[in-house]
Amino acid sequence: MSSHEDAFTFQHSKWDSDFFGVSCAKAILHKPLSANDFETLLELMKNYEFISLTNQNSDPRNAQLIGHQTSAFLADVNIQFIKKLAASAEMPDNISLYNSFDRNQQVIDLAEFQYSKFIEDPELAKRRGNEVYREWVMNSFNKPDKYFAISRDDHDQINGFALYSFSNTNCILELISVSQNVKRSGIATRLFGAVEYDAIRHGINVIKVGTQIRNIEAINFYHKVGCKQSGCHQIYHLWNQ
Repeated sequence: MSSHEDAFTFQHSKWDSDFFGVSCAKAILHKPLSANDFETLLELMKNYEFISLTNQNSDPRNAQLIGHQTSAFLADVNIQFIKKLAASAEMPDNISLYNSFDRNQQVIDLAEFQYSKFIEDPELAKRRGNEVYREWVMNSFNKPDKYFAISRDDHDQINGFALYSFSNTNCILELISVSQNVKRSGIATRLFGAVEYDAIRHGINVIKVGTQIRNIEAINFYHKVGCKQSGCHQIYHLWNQ
């Protein structure tokens, strides 16, 4: 990882490179970049085929630099939410919690999401972009730092899951998915409640989660369960081909 006067960070993305079969890097723009900052960033990006640029807080000056001086396109706008937790919470019914959860095909099959920059970018889509979230889940099984909340129906079939982890004083809700057959049944709310319960049990007082700006259903859901918007970050994709 490299940084330039705290203006941005830049790092090679090994997992992305291995998965997509092209050299990948990530840049995070923390504040408005000067002309010199951006020239340095341009030089770093020349060494990679694909770069994901996160323009934190959607700064308009950085957006203009990216638009004027690169061929990058806006692939996503990431909406970040937080929820500050109370001192206690009840564990919802019909939800089970697991740490180092064993591989489960039913969970893998539920890891399909309508909105994804990995399929909306045509170049990533043709490089197995539709499999990213399934791979994400598969890489989370049997890991001591990964946690699952699992919902099952009356026949003991899994119909929803939440994947989460802990970082310092935060609980990171990574993925949440419910079977299309039981949408709007309250399962997602109970899964979120189970994550709250486990976070409090671990001495954590904040849940953080992100979603895409086009995913109105998810945005409304996070408002419903008491989250507040904390950030809005533009994600640009740059292909050097």
